[in-house]
Amino acid sequence: MPSKPWSGRFQEPTHQLVEAFTASLAFDCRLAPYDLRGSIAHARMLAKQRVLTRKEAAKIVKGLEGITREIARGKFPFSAADEDIHMAIERRLLKKIGPVAGKLHTGRSRNDQVALDLRLYVREVLDGLQERIRRLQRVLLDQAEGHAETILPGYTHMQRAQPIVLAHHLLAYVEMLERDRERLADARARLNVCPLGAGALAGTTFPLDRAYVAQILGFDGVSQNSLDAVADRDFLVEFLADVALLMTHLSRLGEELVLWSTFEFGFVEFPDAFATGSSMMPQKKNPDVAELVRGKTGRVFGHLLSLLTILKGLPLSYNRDLQEDKEPLFDAVETVEQCLEVLTALVPRLAFKPKRMRRAAEWGYLAATDLADYLASKGLPFREAHAIVGRIVAYCLKAGKELTALSLAELKTFSPRFGPDALQALTLEASVARRNLVGGTAPAQVRRQIRAWAKRLKA
Repeated sequence: MPSKPWSGRFQEPTHQLVEAFTASLAFDCRLAPYDLRGSIAHARMLAKQRVLTRKEAAKIVKGLEGITREIARGKFPFSAADEDIHMAIERRLLKKIGPVAGKLHTGRSRNDQVALDLRLYVREVLDGLQERIRRLQRVLLDQAEGHAETILPGYTHMQRAQPIVLAHHLLAYVEMLERDRERLADARARLNVCPLGAGALAGTTFPLDRAYVAQILGFDGVSQNSLDAVADRDFLVEFLADVALLMTHLSRLGEELVLWSTFEFGFVEFPDAFATGSSMMPQKKNPDVAELVRGKTGRVFGHLLSLLTILKGLPLSYNRDLQEDKEPLFDAVETVEQCLEVLTALVPRLAFKPKRMRRAAEWGYLAATDLADYLASKGLPFREAHAIVGRIVAYCLKAGKELTALSLAELKTFSPRFGPDALQALTLEASVARRNLVGGTAPAQVRRQIRAWAKRLKA
């Protein structure tokens, strides 16, 4: 009968179908570095508490450090018989140092062990994602610095609405990404609690110094309820929710780049190295990178829903259903990291088209609001001004001309309040420059924001 840590209770070996069905080593092997760190901390604590002798603990720690090196070098001998990464490491440790390896599990369960591993893993991922977000913010800021006066149409309902500057548009994504980074930082603070010592569900009879382990591993404190400690996956749900929203923002950026690269818009061109062609149509240049970012977003959404579904019906405390938390987590991490990396590489190489953007802003009556604001500044209630300018736009549509082509005489036929300075209100430069308030698209405000972000991202 194959040796299992729980085989004393059983009279027959595990069926091979069950072995294959319940095994998790194929995906939880990536938790190995975190499992080893937790085991080393646990062994040192057991020696401190005299549960193990110092000699025993030293032998265990030395063996675990050797396994750490084997895994780092890709030399670890994984076995198909190993149920999970915890048992794989335990088996290897037994082979390296002998029976004393069995003392490492004193006062510990795989339930609190995996809870610890996941927290260590997600904490490291959170730190890495925050830096990846920073890098994407920096390249967006670099692009913005060169386009503080590049005018293009701003859109609502996918209709041309008001002129803005390109830098202002790019900084909107910098703002979104900052909220994403802050959410990840906030999630990190909540997950940074050590569950080791909760045992299987009720704690342990051994005199563990849980605070000592938490200190070694860089946690802010220890869990206060052993049932919750082994059953809690809130930190994974929060993480997946945060990265789902991050992916939403990346998808919106990808969508706009796809739109802007079309012939109909022509606002941006992708570098050849970040585009693909067609196997049939020789003229095609497709923005596949941005499309895939948009597409992979749904994948991360699915992982969040998957984990919520797993958790919604589980009674306390640990249930084997929780084994299914890892694949959604790992795939979501890989997906969001790849998307951040590829966009960070793409953004600096995007070729924006200022002339095409300006031509688009010159058509579509984008100065209509400015004309209404002009009349309101002359004492007319804004709703009346709005109606007057609406009639002016209707006149232009019928006459086939833009607002900028109107003469002062034509304007005066709609309201005597129009003066010579009204024509100045119709220029694109005047339109963006007048929005000179905090958060506005005026070049002066945008430059201030660029300087502020440059200082913030440098820090």
